[in-house]
Amino acid sequence: MKGFFIKVILTGVAVIIATYLLPGVTITGSFFTAFIFAFVLALLNTFVKPVLTFLTIPITILTLGIFLIIINVGMVLLADYLVSGIDIAGFFAALIFAIVIAILTWILDLIF
Repeated sequence: MKGFFIKVILTGVAVIIATYLLPGVTITGSFFTAFIFAFVLALLNTFVKPVLTFLTIPITILTLGIFLIIINVGMVLLADYLVSGIDIAGFFAALIFAIVIAILTWILDLIF
């Protein structure tokens, strides 16, 4: 449980950094909004993403795993829809945002 909250905090920091780096993503609320977004994204990745991944196994096999990127972007856009105070400009902004969050979270996880 402690590791989950550390991961959420690191993802929240990655979200804050990514909003400064990317022009298509803005946080209109406070920094607390980024941590709420990270928490919602973690919950979606824990409960919804495995179900979607299982249901789309044939498409994932046909696309050689590239469809998993679409599922990741869908999770980011769904978290954007559920959390007010963060605005993502569209699909490609969410795609780049998801990639940047993954890279930044990986780097922060290595550091801490």
